Amino acid sequence: MKDRWEKRTQTPLLALAVAFGVAYAVPIVVPGADPWVHEVCTAVEWLVWGAFAVDYAVRLVLAPGKWHFVRSHPLDLLAVLLPLVQPLRLLRLVSTLLLVGRRARMAPQVTLTTYVAGAVVGLMMFGSLAVLHVERGAPGGNIKTLGDAVWWSFTTMTTVGYGDHAPTTGLGRVLAVGLMLSGIALLGVVTANIAAWFISRFERDDEVERRHTALLEALTHEVMELRAEVARLSPPPERPVDVPAPTSPRS
Repeated sequence: MKDRWEKRTQTPLLALAVAFGVAYAVPIVVPGADPWVHEVCTAVEWLVWGAFAVDYAVRLVLAPGKWHFVRSHPLDLLAVLLPLVQPLRLLRLVSTLLLVGRRARMAPQVTLTTYVAGAVVGLMMFGSLAVLHVERGAPGGNIKTLGDAVWWSFTTMTTVGYGDHAPTTGLGRVLAVGLMLSGIALLGVVTANIAAWFISRFERDDEVERRHTALLEALTHEVMELRAEVARLSPPPERPVDVPAPTSPRS
């Protein structure tokens, strides 16, 4: 039952996550929007969080071992409880990212490469929006536009860090640390994935070569057996009869 529920809710929850991303981005990209726009975006964020919370509750009910499910899904529980600790939009962002990442890893149709690419894009986008929201009004801050935030996120995730843009607030620096660690982790996943691909390719080539070698050995053995069988069934060659040489008449 639990597996069937997770399979059926995979696509709707990912669609809600996309809606959350839009609702999170609009007030930051367009801070001067009408108040009702901000209210709608906030309502959508809480709606998405509520949907993931209901999903966790249903999976907990359907799980055969409740305590084992809670212990084996700590990030899901943390993501559900985190926004209740303090009503910060950033906490709702973190919780949604945790839940989406967990469900994406459980989806059998999502390959590792697709997941890593989506994680890179998602982290870069949300990291840019989060640091822009935190740093834009900070005194002495130098991340004032979305372009600055995207450039900072890109250089931070790739661990380049030119230093032309850097957060000045405590929360912004916490975001920077999280983004740097995420970039290092994703880089390690990409490297491991490429190495695993090469290893699997070499193993396939070796397996094909071993298969061809075994086939040639089997054919050689079969030909030798056929030659032996032909030699056994063939009649022995007749020995030539000695004909006396003609003698010349005596003169």
